[in-house]
Amino acid sequence: MASEEEREFDDLLVLLKETRGFDFTGYKRNTLIRRIARRMETLKLRDYGEYRDLLELEPEEFTRLFDSLLINVTGFFRDTSAWQRLRELVVPALLDQKPTGRPIRVWSAGCATGEEVYTVAMVLAEEMGIDQFRDRVKIYGTDLDDKALQVARTGVYADRTLTDVPIDLRETYFEPLDNGHSFRRDLRRQLIFGRNDLTRDAPISRVDLLLARNTLMFFNTEMQLNIVRRFHFALSDPGFLFLGKAEMLLNHSDKFVPVDLRMRLFRKVRPAHHDDRAPWPVTGTADDLAARPPTLVSVALAAGPVAQIVVDAAGNLALANAKAESLFNLNPRDVGRPFQDLEVSYRPVELRSVIEQARHDLGPVELREVIWHRAGLPERGVFDVSVVPMLASGTLVGVGIHFCDVTRYRTLRTELELANGQLEQAYEQLQSLNEELETTNEELQSTNEELETTNEELQSTNEELETMNEELQSANDELQHINDALTARTIQLDEVNTFVSSVVRSLGDAVVVLDEELRVAVWSSGAEELWGVRADEAMGQALGGLDIGLPLDPLVPRLRAALTDGSDPLQAVDGLVLDAVNRRGRPAPLTVHLSHLRTEDGAVHGLIMVMNVLTT
Repeated sequence: MASEEEREFDDLLVLLKETRGFDFTGYKRNTLIRRIARRMETLKLRDYGEYRDLLELEPEEFTRLFDSLLINVTGFFRDTSAWQRLRELVVPALLDQKPTGRPIRVWSAGCATGEEVYTVAMVLAEEMGIDQFRDRVKIYGTDLDDKALQVARTGVYADRTLTDVPIDLRETYFEPLDNGHSFRRDLRRQLIFGRNDLTRDAPISRVDLLLARNTLMFFNTEMQLNIVRRFHFALSDPGFLFLGKAEMLLNHSDKFVPVDLRMRLFRKVRPAHHDDRAPWPVTGTADDLAARPPTLVSVALAAGPVAQIVVDAAGNLALANAKAESLFNLNPRDVGRPFQDLEVSYRPVELRSVIEQARHDLGPVELREVIWHRAGLPERGVFDVSVVPMLASGTLVGVGIHFCDVTRYRTLRTELELANGQLEQAYEQLQSLNEELETTNEELQSTNEELETTNEELQSTNEELETMNEELQSANDELQHINDALTARTIQLDEVNTFVSSVVRSLGDAVVVLDEELRVAVWSSGAEELWGVRADEAMGQALGGLDIGLPLDPLVPRLRAALTDGSDPLQAVDGLVLDAVNRRGRPAPLTVHLSHLRTEDGAVHGLIMVMNVLTT
């Protein structure tokens, strides 16, 4: 009974089939579980149910999952020695057996991003010549992954991908681009790429060479059988199959024979329509045998290694050789007795009806592998029984019965079948382990490529961070220079403020600078001491709004007049003595002196008011 986890996994496969048309039920289950578990681990999901919910909520996860399940690991001239053997053994045989001018069709099943399709194109073009290649060759590349097929159709590959392509072939068949190399356009027309699901789509027919390298190993045994049958149907005669190093075809000797087993090159078995074997020569005639001495004939019959019995036309035992007498407990007194009264007529097998059939049809009747458990013997015997009508001048004169002991051969065959079964099982286990190992290698290579890509991205990010760090360092240096300049300016400003404060304190007991709106711009420390208002409280405030002991009613009009009419400000307050009160509430009469606050061009933009307390 399936566990809950297995049911959830099956439901996930059903979802992939119903929503996206990808049927993975024929793929190896362990591989699927391992690849899906990797996605779940990346997404921090606990079970298949959660992952199914995520797929329904986020359809873009399908793309990432298929990229993980459809391992597109390939390359130009992958397994160089295998391609060399293909060039030495298969291509010449294919060209020799193909009539001149007839088209040559090649199918690359599971072509991924197309490197092997372009590889076989280069191999054929080198052997045939470019002109013959253009005129005769069609190469079909199919895969389940539309994204990979798009790369294959473009035919543009980075320099790193072309590392295994010899330099002379690269210069002959590829054109340089800014971002890599592109396969020649005039030869690219002979290559056709399309989507094909090996588990259910019809195969491409009349193919002379079929490449399915490291494709079968992803499918379970049952699906492999179906795909191999389709490959056999797709291939013409002669047709060649090129597999990956993990695929053996051990159970398909009736469909393919190895051309080079180590390199996984196979040829389609030609169906047998007739028997070409010559008949066994006959070295004597019936008249020659009849002319022999009777004693020689009888001795030869009696000494024969096969038990033989002859029944005459009347149904009586006419003859039994020594082997038959020993085997069936017959003696000379039984000669002449009705055959049906003898035990041998029904044991080890019913012979009476068989004799009647041979007499009626006038043809031999064969009984294969008749088993006989003889009394007193621990082992059973196995016999092939032949019942042959005996004719003389066209007249039936009797029936010959031959018992050929095949016990030893049956035992050997049984042992051979058992040994073959064990060997086949061992081969299947080895094949499965080899495919698992190759699948793991594919996954490791895919992971390694992902790590290389990640490493390149990290390197690029590191370079960007290094550039940003240098930019920040440069900005920091500029800020440091600005900070140093500001510090110097601050020191200068402090010195100027100290000087200005000293000047202001030297002008009078209290100094106030007003702007054009009679708002306080400078409030000296003497003014703070006189009226108890701090500079930060007075700054920006209108002089008339300050609550201090300075009589402002007679003063403010004079100040406004000094700003508006442009007259001498000293005349505005000439002889003016204000009865002020200090911060302690004591009388502090004071005099006021005014000056205009001017800009560099002489414009008036405020007043400087200097006040001195009169001493009594």
